[in-house]
Amino acid sequence: LTLGARLCLYDGNPGYPDTPALWRVADRLGVTHLGTSGRYIESCMKSQPPVKPGSLGTMANLRAVLYTGSPLSPSGFRWVYDTIKADCHLAGISGGTDIISCFVLGNPNLPVIAGEIQCKGLGVDVVALDEEGNPVVGKPGELVCRQPLPCMPLGFLNDPDGSRYYNTYFNVYPGLWHHGDYVEFTPSGGVIIYGRSDATLNPAGVRIGSAEIYGALDHLDFITGAVVVGWKPPDWSDEVIVLCVVLAGGRTLDEETKKLIRQTIREKCSPRHVPHHIFAISEVPVTRSGKTVELSVKAVLAGKEVLNRSALANPQVLEEFEQIRQQLLQAHASN
Repeated sequence: LTLGARLCLYDGNPGYPDTPALWRVADRLGVTHLGTSGRYIESCMKSQPPVKPGSLGTMANLRAVLYTGSPLSPSGFRWVYDTIKADCHLAGISGGTDIISCFVLGNPNLPVIAGEIQCKGLGVDVVALDEEGNPVVGKPGELVCRQPLPCMPLGFLNDPDGSRYYNTYFNVYPGLWHHGDYVEFTPSGGVIIYGRSDATLNPAGVRIGSAEIYGALDHLDFITGAVVVGWKPPDWSDEVIVLCVVLAGGRTLDEETKKLIRQTIREKCSPRHVPHHIFAISEVPVTRSGKTVELSVKAVLAGKEVLNRSALANPQVLEEFEQIRQQLLQAHASN
């Protein structure tokens, strides 16, 4: 700001009067660096009627689009370059409010690879650890930081013995900051974010990132939103994948549609990614900042109370998942 930069803050619903409205605002104001979320870009990609290339403005001044909050699929990357601007820098960032910084981020000197964040932050010692605690490359694992950063918190308020602070970050891997993200560092130095560790799917003991399934669903235009979670039937030690989708107007979730969804996920991912149950919902439950609340959905399906309903933008939709839970229990009982 001291060098003459100007901030443009948008107050209100970024999807009003239609989903891509924020892009028009950026074009009109001559924004050079636009910060948004992966979910917003995906929503624009699936908006109806489809956005035509160049229809949102020339974006003459736009140099970079920065996203965070949720992973962005390879299809989302291609949509930005095909529809918004071909020669801008699309970069993801991932870190946290708690560290006031990024663990991984973009770099304008590196190539952009669809579906990946470009690199680690300068001087940040982050790796992915497998279940044995070994660093892995080319395989998913738990994101940890092995060396402290100057911007990390030293403790929590009202935590005199430091136990809450320790249990939040250090109780999984003693001495290592465990951030709770399921990620993969690629051989080329890029990073793939699969989602939160505690929302990771685990059918037959195989960990699957929800972002993998969401990426496959991007190939189906009739699905405008989705949330996928694991559900453990009563008396089972294993969990099954439950997929809930928002369908475009006029589409019904008949057996043929379910078959097409399962076939697409099998082809784009693998047979173990295929959901055991598929349901239709009116909308995806999200926080006020637009993040999908997979953990709240998982809690409802498990019959647990959701304590943070006030943090949701649309808490009423959780009632639909309470009905879905009953259907799951009935289906399990009949088997």
